[in-house]
Amino acid sequence: MELPLVVGVDGSEGSLLSVDWATDEAARHGLPLKLVHASLWERYEGALPKTDRERSPEQVMANHIIASAEERVRRRNPGLKVSAETVPEEAASALLREGNDASALVTGSRGRGELKGVLLGSVGLAVAARAYCPVVVVRGDKAGLAGTHERILLGAGDPGTSGEAVRFAFREAEVRGCELAVVRAWRCPTYKNADHSALAADPAHQHEEQALALVDALIAEASADHPAVRVRRATVEGPARKVLVHRSAAADLVVVGARRRSGHFGLQLGRVSHTLLHHAACPVAVVPQRA
Repeated sequence: MELPLVVGVDGSEGSLLSVDWATDEAARHGLPLKLVHASLWERYEGALPKTDRERSPEQVMANHIIASAEERVRRRNPGLKVSAETVPEEAASALLREGNDASALVTGSRGRGELKGVLLGSVGLAVAARAYCPVVVVRGDKAGLAGTHERILLGAGDPGTSGEAVRFAFREAEVRGCELAVVRAWRCPTYKNADHSALAADPAHQHEEQALALVDALIAEASADHPAVRVRRATVEGPARKVLVHRSAAADLVVVGARRRSGHFGLQLGRVSHTLLHHAACPVAVVPQRA
């Protein structure tokens, strides 16, 4: 049984963009699409007589939001298998629960009621930092959202956190028929170059070679499994979060790994993922790696 692609819907502008993106993504992968709208009106009004509940403006709003999103999907792709559900839960909790039976979760970068100027809404942040399935936060400029760059960007992190992310990125590049750019950022400690300017190039070259060797080892298995994918490797000196944000301007999706530790609560999100979720110029996929 194919697990659906699940997208959170709340009627906001960011939510509508994520519905469009998820519709196209589900069609690319041949997956069913499930729309989920979290509304607490049932919890607060469930004890009221039925006639009063039927007149509830909250219920009317919830029904309108989910029905409008479903109609939007059907207009964009009439042949796509789509289902819709309104659940009486807080949004982040609802999506995290749905993620247990999803191929991936898709959410907008900001929801209804978020403060102006907020780079990433609390729901998107909580879901990206806690879900055990891949999470795509739909954000960025028009070119990135439209997929016109024909390039997937993979941030090559440590092997212990990147295995699932590598496989996800290769599958995405293959189904889109586009290039996969694999980037590993590296840093050369300043003390190695401080007193030996004549030898300054040697430590830097060594770090660059190590970074390239790590990339080769990281993608070897996935490259063999997806021989049709065009891979471009790059190693860049600098902080990974800045390197990837800069390169996201020429990508349709940036993919990074994240570690998930069983029994740990709170946000499990590194600095690189956190920065990309707030500043990337294209959608961001956070792919968890279970410890």
